[in-house]
Amino acid sequence: MSIISSNTALPITAVSSKRLLGYLAIALVVTIWAGFAVSMRAIHQSGLTSADVALIRFLVPALLLLPLLPSRWAALRTLRLQDGLMVTAGAGLPFFLLASAGARLSSAAYVSALIAGTAPLFVALLSRAFLRQGISRARGFGLLVIIAGVIALVAAQGSVDLSQISGIMLLLTASLCWAIYSIGLRRVGVDPVGCAMLVTLPSVPVIGVLMITGMLSSNLANANVQDILYFAAVQGVGVGIVSTVVYALATQCLGAQRCTTIGALAPVLAAIMAVPLLSETLALPAILGILTISAGVALANRSPKA
Repeated sequence: MSIISSNTALPITAVSSKRLLGYLAIALVVTIWAGFAVSMRAIHQSGLTSADVALIRFLVPALLLLPLLPSRWAALRTLRLQDGLMVTAGAGLPFFLLASAGARLSSAAYVSALIAGTAPLFVALLSRAFLRQGISRARGFGLLVIIAGVIALVAAQGSVDLSQISGIMLLLTASLCWAIYSIGLRRVGVDPVGCAMLVTLPSVPVIGVLMITGMLSSNLANANVQDILYFAAVQGVGVGIVSTVVYALATQCLGAQRCTTIGALAPVLAAIMAVPLLSETLALPAILGILTISAGVALANRSPKA
């Protein structure tokens, strides 16, 4: 009897440790995502252009990760093109430019709510359509509650004009990109560092060509050094390396659906951070939206298939 107990305790402990690691990882990612939303709004309050920050975002981690490329090259070169593109485009330059353009027309609460807040829905729909993964009733209800909270949070910003509608559509498209990235992480089968390379290394030459040809404007030569260092720390190191590597780890431990669902908590933190950092307001309807999103996350994660 004692032998049976000791044999069964090990896998249970291993599974519990893996989940604990996954939850710690996604908690760190949510914090960085909230900072990402605030920093995307901060781009348009600095002397830098979106292209400048994109270059910083991808060049800093690319340089730091480049020495590790030989050890990952064998695994990366065997990837299917489709799977690699899901990761590269989903979290790389297309995602960044969509998020930046949407941020210019909205607020930090919009950015986080419409990207992290709706990504669980897109992941669930894409998984259902292409991977034949079902959505349990409990998880489906939780997703609906999250969406209701996102709608409430957006509505709390006041009247919506044409430019804000454009911003909303851009951010929803960025959310779709992120959902594709989340699913792609499970398909590529490389380690978190390899995933970070897939996001950063291809993006650097593309953004460089777009800036050299004048397709994207730049003000990097006249920028404030403090602004450059800020975005290098938040976007380059925080988002570019830490969140990319840690999110890949969290996805391996918890799965794409659970990670994007927990990621819906990012609007909660972003909306709060934007008050002192960007002087954005947090009215009662916004607070209700935040609480609704939190409740939806909790409900969706009660499902064993989440």
